[in-house]
Amino acid sequence: VPAGKSLLGRVVDALGVPIDGRGSLSDHERRRVEVKAPGIIERRSVHEPMQTGLKAVDSLVPIGRGQRELIIGDRQTGKTAIAVDTILNQKELNAKAKENEKLYCVYVAIGQKRSTVAQLVQILSSANALEYSILVAATASDPAPLQFLAPYSGCAMGEYFRDNGMHALIIYDDLSKQAVAYRQMSLLLRRPPGREAFPGDVFYLHSRLLERAAKRSEETGAGSLTALPVIETQAGDVSAYIPTNVIPITDGQICLETELFYRGLRP
Repeated sequence: VPAGKSLLGRVVDALGVPIDGRGSLSDHERRRVEVKAPGIIERRSVHEPMQTGLKAVDSLVPIGRGQRELIIGDRQTGKTAIAVDTILNQKELNAKAKENEKLYCVYVAIGQKRSTVAQLVQILSSANALEYSILVAATASDPAPLQFLAPYSGCAMGEYFRDNGMHALIIYDDLSKQAVAYRQMSLLLRRPPGREAFPGDVFYLHSRLLERAAKRSEETGAGSLTALPVIETQAGDVSAYIPTNVIPITDGQICLETELFYRGLRP
């Protein structure tokens, strides 16, 4: 897929083709969608903060650059709101930051309604947040293979910044829809179904994706890729198959509950 700074401010599909009607992409390099995550030698431990701009998150569960923090909760509990607010709050932080401290954002929308994605583009562009963001959209009307591929494409675009000594934040919204698309493909390919009819390698589906978010060592450019994957639970059941898979892959969780949401604790 195409990668590089020329993608900033653009909306692309899972194959990196622009879908915002603003013409084709200018100068860019092409990167492989599936690459191995950097090994332990090429990493260093997380030591720089990644501010979300949300007091509750930054004070209670501070996120470092290169970390993976899961946002988990039922539908309509403000999961996307946390992610989008984080992108919007980078605006003033990026304005003050030096060039090598800027945080570029990649937002991957998986299986959402087209109208929801259009609404998000509207929110980001009205706040001038698109200039440091890339949107990858595989909507619910796209075929399952594209919904399965979109997170890896977005990750490849984020890895451009990570591998060139810059910092990026990638949001997968949401990975349960990717798992459903993958299940659909696997059942059509006659793979043997396992728990909840998911195929046996659905853990690897998410682990190989989230392991690519890393903090690079000084020798390899000191870049970082921070991941905020979103998982939607059914009736607060965090012990379902996909949540219990993604919770051990990530470094921590932000759990949202419907009851607290209606009590006005947002997040």
